[in-house]
Amino acid sequence: MKIKRSERLIDMTHYLLERPHDLVPLTYFAKRYGSAKSSISEDLAIVKHTFQERGIGIVETVPGVTGGARYIPYILKEEADEFINGMIDTLNSKNRFLPGGYIYMSDILGQPTLLNKIGRIIATQYLNKSIDAVLTVATRGVPLAEATASYLNVPLVIARHDSQITEGSTISVNYVSGFSKKVKKMTLSKRSLPEGANVLIIDDYLRGGGTIKGLESLINEFNCNLVGSSVFVEGTHTGQRKVEDYTSLLEMHIGEDEIKVTAGNYENRIFGIEE
Repeated sequence: MKIKRSERLIDMTHYLLERPHDLVPLTYFAKRYGSAKSSISEDLAIVKHTFQERGIGIVETVPGVTGGARYIPYILKEEADEFINGMIDTLNSKNRFLPGGYIYMSDILGQPTLLNKIGRIIATQYLNKSIDAVLTVATRGVPLAEATASYLNVPLVIARHDSQITEGSTISVNYVSGFSKKVKKMTLSKRSLPEGANVLIIDDYLRGGGTIKGLESLINEFNCNLVGSSVFVEGTHTGQRKVEDYTSLLEMHIGEDEIKVTAGNYENRIFGIEE
């Protein structure tokens, strides 16, 4: 049964949004809607223009017999700035300050709409990079990593502090926690990452960089490639961090009498704007 153009456009948009980075053949859409390829191409041109105008993402068309269309999510700088400024206002509320130089963020890291926005911002940095997996450790960073992996449409891999029998053989590394200075262990199933995979590290909070350094060590043990590291918040740290190459959305300055949250280095790292 042939479907009306308005119905095709709605269904096509929904289909692409649910499958970011997947190349969908034009023949698939043609069969799905009982339409000619020329009509499908015209529909895709409308979707492509709308996505670009609204800052939703890129609809890339690939010519040829094996070609098709793929949706690549991104976020405009203006939208990212608006979100980050909102996060700054929220986190600078004094009732969020916790003993020990922390800020309460659990409610933010539990809201799907906020997590999706964070994941979309991080994914924008890697528009033109080949990423095979997102790696994090089993802490509060898992929801952030999951949101980012969703926009990149790649597997989420979670390192754990204790091995589990359900994961089979594992590889373990020891690392020094940047805050407590304690030696900790993280493990990962040998089946988690194929050799040569391109891996993106995601974490919720960076201070000394011990956790990210530990994840980097795991990536090396698997003979994989580190594409980048991104964190939601970087905190004040005296001394030298164990990692230097990372992207932060927010920065937390810890003083004697107050904690102040400002924008991180994301503008330069993601949008190429010098701070």
